Amino acid sequence: MTETLSSIPWAVAALAVTIAAILLFARLAARAGLGAGPRAGRRLAVVETLAVDARRRLVIARIDGRETVLLLGGGNDLVVADLGRTAESGR
Repeated sequence: MTETLSSIPWAVAALAVTIAAILLFARLAARAGLGAGPRAGRRLAVVETLAVDARRRLVIARIDGRETVLLLGGGNDLVVADLGRTAESGR
C-alpha cells in the first residue's frame, strides 16, 4: 500500500512534465510557422455569415477572388448571388 501511495506523486510529476513539454513544443511550432495558421495562396475563405433563422444562414464566400452569396441549410443549399471580383483580388 505504501508503495502505491509513494508512486502517485511521481506519476503526477511525470504527467506535469509531459504536459509542459507538449505545450512548449506547440509554442515553438507556432513560432516557427508550423500548424494551422493563415497560409498564403488560400483559394477559399468565408468572409461573413448571417443567421437567417434557426436552420438557415447566409454566407459570403470568397473563391479564387470572387465573392458568392450562399443560402445554406433548410434542406437545400442555394447560390443566391455572384458578387464578382473583389478589389483585393487585383484582377
